[in-house]
Amino acid sequence: MRWLLILFLSTRLAHADGEPAGDFDYYVLSLSWSPTFCALEGDARNSPQCDPENDFGWVMHGLWPQYEKGWPAYCRTAERDPSRSETKAMADIMGTSGLAWYQWKKHGRCSGLSSEEYYATARRAYEAVTRPEVFRKLTRPVKLPASVVEEAFLQSNPEWEADMVTITCKAGRIQEARVCLTKDLELRDCGADVVRDCTMRDALMDEVR
Repeated sequence: MRWLLILFLSTRLAHADGEPAGDFDYYVLSLSWSPTFCALEGDARNSPQCDPENDFGWVMHGLWPQYEKGWPAYCRTAERDPSRSETKAMADIMGTSGLAWYQWKKHGRCSGLSSEEYYATARRAYEAVTRPEVFRKLTRPVKLPASVVEEAFLQSNPEWEADMVTITCKAGRIQEARVCLTKDLELRDCGADVVRDCTMRDALMDEVR
């Protein structure tokens, strides 16, 4: 029975639902490579994010409140949910209003901010990142080490250090770049459960369509 209790407690530490809003240690800003989302999910869903005229590269997946270990989700908050116009206004950097709504529901409520403040904070965080121009110049899919993607972000953002950003992969593809920030949006090192980089040496990266 003791090991069951330990397993339960470790699971709770890793991920907690329904926690009080505003109770967290730092933010993770997650930038998603839109062509990967479209290849794995978006095209099959006919997501407007994947319409060629939108020309998305790195889009904001979310701004996530994080504990030093684990994260809160679906928090209790007295703040009202965003209006349709609020979520629609985020589609230019998030791809769709639906993603903006989902990110508020799962993560934004945990910030302790109003929906208006949360979206404004997320936009400031996103706009402070210089996204490497080299990836927008891809004319065809390439395979490359995930470390090359991280290095491109570090070169484009010289104030960053390696432990402040991590690159993730999914299904053999470059998925996301995640940057760690204080509650005041200052750069900081990521926690041990966030800082683990993708180690693939031949991750697929599709071109922007």
